Amino acid sequence: MPETSGWSQDLEARLEKARAFYYKRKSVRDKLLFEKAKAEARLAAVEDEIETLGHVRALLDEVAEYARQQAKRRIESMVTDALQFTFGGDLEFKVSIEELRGRPEARFIVSSTYGGSAAVETDPEEARGGGIVDVISLALRVALLEANRPPIGGPLILDEPAKHVSEEYSMNVAQFLKGLSESFGRQIILVTHNAHLAEAGDIAYQVEIKNGRSVVSRRGG
Repeated sequence: MPETSGWSQDLEARLEKARAFYYKRKSVRDKLLFEKAKAEARLAAVEDEIETLGHVRALLDEVAEYARQQAKRRIESMVTDALQFTFGGDLEFKVSIEELRGRPEARFIVSSTYGGSAAVETDPEEARGGGIVDVISLALRVALLEANRPPIGGPLILDEPAKHVSEEYSMNVAQFLKGLSESFGRQIILVTHNAHLAEAGDIAYQVEIKNGRSVVSRRGG
């Protein structure tokens, strides 16, 4: 009997030790399962956020593309009007937007049939010389200024605008500038040697060198 009692006590001790080990390991397991559940919840939240951000980015890309196309059409229209007003004919200004190295880049094109039946697209610098480039540059400045948000106030200041435009078209440039000033309600201040541009202004100051001195005279106003 004493041997049986000792064996029973030893078994009970082992059982208690095993029970303690089980509960200890179970506690660790439960803690790991809890941490796993938290991690899975965080992962699900992150995946949901990534998906949401993906939708937002796609929407922003669409909005940016729409805004880009809207701005593109406005600029093309204004510059085309400037070219046709100045030079007549069917000159058309186009903007080609391409993705290069992950960034949108614009290329300018002048299109015209030049009296023929098929449209010919050329680089502005190759189309009728510098006069075309001058008018495009002038119209682009105005288009970008008017399209800016928030609006930029103040006058438009130009230094020798359209200086490469030939004499036969300079009057048209003058009328175009006057029309822009009236349409957008913006004062235009310019420095020019062109008589047509000077005469189109409401007020003109003429600077002449006489006997080595600058003499300023005013017209209009």
